[in-house]
This record gives sequence, structure tokens and C-alpha cells, in this order.
Amino acid sequence: MANVIGVRFRRAGKIYYFDPAGLEIKLGDNVIVETARGIEYGNVVLGIREIEDDMIVQPLKPVIRVATAEDDEIERKNKEKEKEAFKICLEKIAKHGLEMKLIDSEYTFDNNKVLFYFTADGRIDFRELVKDLASVFKTRIELRQIGVRDETKIVGGIGICGRTLCCNSHLSEFTPVSIKMAKEQNLSLNPTKISGVCGRLMCCLKNEQEAYEELNTKLPDVGDIVTTADNLQGEVQSVSVLKQLVKVIVTLENDEKEVREYKVEELRFKPKKKKDKLNGIEDEELKALELLEKKEGKSLLDDE
Repeated sequence: MANVIGVRFRRAGKIYYFDPAGLEIKLGDNVIVETARGIEYGNVVLGIREIEDDMIVQPLKPVIRVATAEDDEIERKNKEKEKEAFKICLEKIAKHGLEMKLIDSEYTFDNNKVLFYFTADGRIDFRELVKDLASVFKTRIELRQIGVRDETKIVGGIGICGRTLCCNSHLSEFTPVSIKMAKEQNLSLNPTKISGVCGRLMCCLKNEQEAYEELNTKLPDVGDIVTTADNLQGEVQSVSVLKQLVKVIVTLENDEKEVREYKVEELRFKPKKKKDKLNGIEDEELKALELLEKKEGKSLLDDE
């Protein structure tokens, strides 16, 4: 076991562990730490606590100090310099005619390095651009190509739910999301309905997946034959996963058919067998999946 604090360097960024080194550090404090990129200014989001050694990426570096008023002022000035650096980099990209989209710029706390984040469709030869930028900033330059999910996380925005994007507000790391999750939750497989601002499958599909998986194991599938509490047999027309209700087309004594709704515990049916992932997906839905596959650049019918 080791004493650690959790530090973030960006809003909703990944949490990194550091050794508090005997300092009195409280949740919400700003601290100065040493990272692989150099000296950094971060915010404490996890107070001092004990965690297992196997959860720590070694070596565990100590906190240099709790940020002072002077450190806060340096960080504020760095933020102002980042805006100017962004404008200069945009001008240099245009000058060199590079097909890349600049997303963000960032100074390390000690001004030892300036990082520029960008997106591009393929590989970019930015060697001349780096030389040009280094001559302007007189420090180390790093250009880092990121994906569309990371771009959206940095830029931010509003989701179809009307709230700030999860990745920009609180989601520290991206979790694997697959098309199977949308099918499990009985969502439309229309790409526009289940894709986020970034054009990839919405991260929030993961939020309720475990609950839906558990609830679905208790329900019959549409088309299954079930026996009701009043000893009628019928075919399942539809199911309500959250309410655990099943609509059944039952055959009455006079051979007439009628749709009745039952609680799942009032029905008897064979337990579910593992089915092919494509079972029950209509042609139109398959076309939607193909469109999504083109967006993702891989098969979305494979579990991640």
C-alpha cells in the first residue's frame, strides 16, 4: 500500500498519482509536480489516500510543492501565451500549406516545451513547420496528432441530450463502445441517433449496459412462445425492458387471437440461448450498420 494523491492537468483529463511527500495537501489544491513532459501545474482531484501498489505506475514521483500565489500567476500568464501561440501556429500551417487542423496549444509550466495538438486525415510531414515554430518560440516544440474523440474532448460542445459532453465535463478516459450495446438497449440503429458529436458511437451507451444485460436475461425474445399464468400459450409481440412487461399474442378457446400484457414473472418460457449477433436485424438496420462501420473504420459488430 502507498499514500498517493490524484492530480489532473486538464478538465476531465486523466488522473495521475503522485506521492504527497509528507505535505499537507487538500482536495482542490493546486500543486507543482514533475512529469515525463517536465514541471507541470495540476489540480488535486483525489485527496491523500492509500491504494494498492499494483495500481501505481512506477516510479511514483513526489509532489514538489503546493502551488504558491507566484505559481498561480505563472500559470495564468501561460494560458495567455497559449492563445498567442495558437494564432502563430495557425499562420505557420497556412504558410507551409499543410492539410492539418490545429486543435489546441499548451505550454508546460516551466516553459520548457510548447505542445500543439492537431487532427489530419493521414500522416503529415511537419518537420519544416517544427523548425519554423522553434525559431519563433525559442524552446522545444512538440506536434501531437490526435483522433476525433480526443478533439471533441478538448474542444467540448453540447450533446443531443442538451448537456455538456461527458468527455469534456467528467469522463477521464474513453471506454470501449460497440454497436451491440445499442441493440441490447433496443435503440434505433440509425447512425444519426446513436453517434455523438465526434461522429463515433456515443460514450453514454456504456452507462446503462450492465443493467440492460441483466434485465434482458429475465425476458423472452420477440417471437418466442410462452405460457401465461392463465395457461394460455402465445407468441411474444414486444417487451418493455425497464418495466419488465411482455405483450403476448395469445390464442383463446374460440381460436381468436388477442394481445395481452403480462409481468415477466407471470410467464413460463425456455431460458435464452446464445444467439447470433445478427439474428433479427433487418436489411435496413444492416445498411445503417455498414454506414457506421465506415465511420469507425472497423466492424462494429465485433465486441470491443
